[in-house]
Amino acid sequence: MRAPIEGIVIVTGASSGIGAEFARQLAARAEVLILVARRKERLDALADELREVRPSLTVAVCPCDLTDGERARNLVSEVVTRFGRIDVLINNAGMGDIGPLETADPGKVDRMLGVNVLGFTAMARAVVPAMVARKRGAILNVSSGFGLVPMPMFAAYVATKHYVDGFTESLRAEVAGLGISVTQLCPGPVATEFEAVAENPFGLSTPAFVEIDAARCARVGIRGLERSKPLVIPGAMAWLMINLGRVTPRPVLRLFNRLTARTMRKQLGRAG
Repeated sequence: MRAPIEGIVIVTGASSGIGAEFARQLAARAEVLILVARRKERLDALADELREVRPSLTVAVCPCDLTDGERARNLVSEVVTRFGRIDVLINNAGMGDIGPLETADPGKVDRMLGVNVLGFTAMARAVVPAMVARKRGAILNVSSGFGLVPMPMFAAYVATKHYVDGFTESLRAEVAGLGISVTQLCPGPVATEFEAVAENPFGLSTPAFVEIDAARCARVGIRGLERSKPLVIPGAMAWLMINLGRVTPRPVLRLFNRLTARTMRKQLGRAG
């Protein structure tokens, strides 16, 4: 089944990074493009850019902080009232946190759980009933390679992305045969604002040979959704490393993660 990537398309987390690239690449195919994020000024700038490239495109800017389910549900209701339906959901909004759990800011962890779990789930729950009724629709859930393997110093973030993995696989099975494509995108390192927002305390950068750019990540995700693939991992090196982690016996992976955590704590001590 090839998913219909057209019509009324909503992109969450569209103010920067992968989300902005999703919007740019879907602008040529959508009838209406709804941009969702907290930072209105960035959404306005992106909307102006997209209208300049394709004047016939209807672009709606919807500033929204998706930290709880009610906000997400209200957003979907407003979009449906205005445009009649949602054909494609790019469920991309999310945030991260890096460092030992004992030093994590509780408020930041709460916000991350809100966006990555509550808002994420509410967006999908709000659009699925109409898609089932029409027997047509597409949902791309943006996760992470850490949604497939554990990693120390990312405990709460990893947990949210494992949730996305279980949610997506289960939802995909639920709507199988109903004309709805559900795909999970699990990137490795991508050149975005993620590390700055997550506040990386280790002072180490991702090696260039592993990292891919946001445009490539979005392109691979859209192609995977269109082809109704269950899981997409962009980048050859990330694909290799993530899948190696998935097939590694759990006792070996636990040992590796213990050694990794010990090394990272030493690095944290030197950085401090």
